[in-house]
Amino acid sequence: MRKFKSFLGNLGLLAMLAIVLVIWVQLTPLLVGALALLLLLWLVLTRRGRQTLSVTGVGISTLGQRIGASSVIVIGIAGVVGVLVAVLAMGDGFAATLQQTGSNDTAIVLRGGSSAELNSVLERDNISVIEQAPGVARGSKGEPVASAELSVVVNLPKKSDPSVDANVQIRGVGEEAWALRPNVRILQGRRFTPGLRELVVGQGAQHQFAGLEVGKQLRLAGQQWAVVGTFASGDSHDSELWGDMQTVAAAYRRGASAQSVTVRLVSPQAFDTFKAALVSDPRLKVDVSTTREYFSKQSENLTKVIRIVGITVGTIMAIGAIFGALNTMFAAVSTRAREIATLRAIGFRGVPVVVSVLLETMLLALIGGALGGLITWLIFNGYTASTLGSSFSQVVFQFKVSPQLLWTGIQWAMAIGFVGGVFPAVRAARLPVTTALREL
Repeated sequence: MRKFKSFLGNLGLLAMLAIVLVIWVQLTPLLVGALALLLLLWLVLTRRGRQTLSVTGVGISTLGQRIGASSVIVIGIAGVVGVLVAVLAMGDGFAATLQQTGSNDTAIVLRGGSSAELNSVLERDNISVIEQAPGVARGSKGEPVASAELSVVVNLPKKSDPSVDANVQIRGVGEEAWALRPNVRILQGRRFTPGLRELVVGQGAQHQFAGLEVGKQLRLAGQQWAVVGTFASGDSHDSELWGDMQTVAAAYRRGASAQSVTVRLVSPQAFDTFKAALVSDPRLKVDVSTTREYFSKQSENLTKVIRIVGITVGTIMAIGAIFGALNTMFAAVSTRAREIATLRAIGFRGVPVVVSVLLETMLLALIGGALGGLITWLIFNGYTASTLGSSFSQVVFQFKVSPQLLWTGIQWAMAIGFVGGVFPAVRAARLPVTTALREL
């Protein structure tokens, strides 16, 4: 019967843990601050709270004698938080780069059913209809502000390892491409000349891939191309090489077709009119979206995969850190068994003992979480990397270690500390006084 009651007690403890963790991950920093304030008031204003402070103070004062065991908790949790935050920062940085691309007053048109530019084809007649659709802005000479564009993937060696080639996107653009994207500015050199085999390269691509300095020559499609300029856009276009659309089409035998048409709208409100006109035209079968919406969608799948991988790896490491915390705190409770029994014999209840052990563990967890987050921020925040995007070409982006990610890391650290401390804490409170006093 005693074993059965113990089993039911442990089962109830596990259920409580699950409920606490579910609630914990939903809490905002403001709510956590309010709970911390309530805990502080309880510690200061109540008798059991002051008892808890006394017991906690004694436990913390012995940390120096248990520096090796305590370091297991701190380092283990720092590793969990560091890996988790770094992987999530990769996903957030990639998503932010694509979400910054485009705007609500420009629209992109692809062939119907195409998920990306790479698998879209628009014929010349279709392009003319799209450019003349209602809602398209006009330039000073009355011409539509529209750019029919091609996307071609080529292999270029990486700077980090010239023996390894990576996919890079060449975008063939029309003359209106610069007006469509006013955020694109030339940093060095000049724009390409229409009709010539000249390229301007994004600063991200130039940092990641070899042979893209201004004045260099590239051999693409069996022809020599000159790099005449470097541009910056602050978004995913930084990963691209730009050239004249007709010249790129001729080099890669694309004829008069394009893969997308990007237009500037009279206003963001004109998008519905523009889309309705194209969708209802029997000559066309196209998908229409704002450029901001299109590029945001391109990041969704990979961002989800990165987050799943990060959480999976973090969970596996967290389980290891929990076992490390359990072992450490069980050992700490065992070495302090006589001390805890003495405190209980002179009137200290089980609650102060439980809370004191939890506070000690969660303090170590907080230190580990803060350490892991700080190291990750110092190493990875702003770190430039590249990965394959939806067009099967490299997208250059920066890791983004945001305050929200650091808070997520702290939440994980405190959750690990709570789970790792609750069982040793309960054991300390349940340990019979007579048994504890006989332990060495």
